[in-house]
Amino acid sequence: MKITDIRATTVTVPLEAPLLHSNGAHWGRFVRTIVEVEADNGLIGLGEMGGGGESAELAFRALAPHLLGHDPFELEALRFKIANPTAGLYNNRTQLLAAIEFACLDLVGKHLGVPVHDLLGGRIRDSVQFASYLFFRNPSGDVPEVRTPDQLVEHARALKAAHGFTVHKLKGGVFPPAHELECYRSLAAALPGDRFRYDPNSVLSIDEGLRFGRAIEDLPNDYLEDPVLGLEGLRLVRERVRIPLATNTVVVNFEQLAANVLRRAADVVLLDTTFWGGIRACVKAAAVCETFQLGVAVHSSGELGVQLATMLHLGAVLPNLTYAADAHYHHLADDVIKGGPFRYEDGRIRVPSGPGLGVELDRDRLAEYAELYRELGGYPYDRDPGRPGWYPIVPNDRWADPSVPLTPIA
Repeated sequence: MKITDIRATTVTVPLEAPLLHSNGAHWGRFVRTIVEVEADNGLIGLGEMGGGGESAELAFRALAPHLLGHDPFELEALRFKIANPTAGLYNNRTQLLAAIEFACLDLVGKHLGVPVHDLLGGRIRDSVQFASYLFFRNPSGDVPEVRTPDQLVEHARALKAAHGFTVHKLKGGVFPPAHELECYRSLAAALPGDRFRYDPNSVLSIDEGLRFGRAIEDLPNDYLEDPVLGLEGLRLVRERVRIPLATNTVVVNFEQLAANVLRRAADVVLLDTTFWGGIRACVKAAAVCETFQLGVAVHSSGELGVQLATMLHLGAVLPNLTYAADAHYHHLADDVIKGGPFRYEDGRIRVPSGPGLGVELDRDRLAEYAELYRELGGYPYDRDPGRPGWYPIVPNDRWADPSVPLTPIA
């Protein structure tokens, strides 16, 4: 089996409402690039990468001549062809590698008639648990804003009723820490028996991180995720707060993982199939975490169904996956895969059992959302259209005002 073509299509898929985060906002839609790798046996493997547009499509097109004739089984050779670690100092292709690795694993699985998790050692669970992933959000149509503690609790209860979540993650770093602390404690009080995690995306100062961490020590926390910036900052907080610390920002490769093993700053590593350069890299990293008794979770980077499938196959094979995975997925209004979006059952999503990744493209939806991307274009992740002229700093002191109702974003 040899690669004969690589195609990339950028799509934008609507969200139910714009989602706020410490760096800005998701402007009511996710922009993703869907990758198709075709082989000489007529099979097509699917991949996905965050972001997109002409630059992403050109990047994949530029790689195609180097990969035509490549055997999708030869995944280690693929890694060096695309993301040689020394060449990567000048041209970081880790996320391109991840999307093409997804597609090659999909091809291999389809060629052999087995699901990807069988290529990774075989599944040990049939479904993966997910956290609710709560955001402060702008109103949109009939979807109300989430700004106050009461609104957040109402939103969490609605998601729990719809999808069965028993773990809840609050994405913070938007409003002053005191307001978000009130919101977080309100969640815990309203949902007894459930577990919680808080992630302000590294924008708190050391003092604020310590105050927030100490103020929630009595709650049923999974972990405190990236309260401050950097391994040294996390280490300072970890030494003084009695809650496990987690990261998806400063342990995203093996050098950083080694540094965290030698001088522990984070207790839990959130593995992202895109950030780490593929599913196989995450499996390797999870084995290192198992050896050194680091916790493992699965990170979400705003995926559609193709990348979600990679997260499910990863979650299926990791014995040390003891935390619910993250997913923005329930915020999406639609998807580009056949059959529509994956469905939650009791806060879990079943691992696909079909050959390869177990998903196929809905060509009509792909065309519809490619056209929507051409119509709307991209948007800057690090800007909030509800606050013109605003941009974040780290540590941040430019908080949104929680007393001011949020406005719709066009």
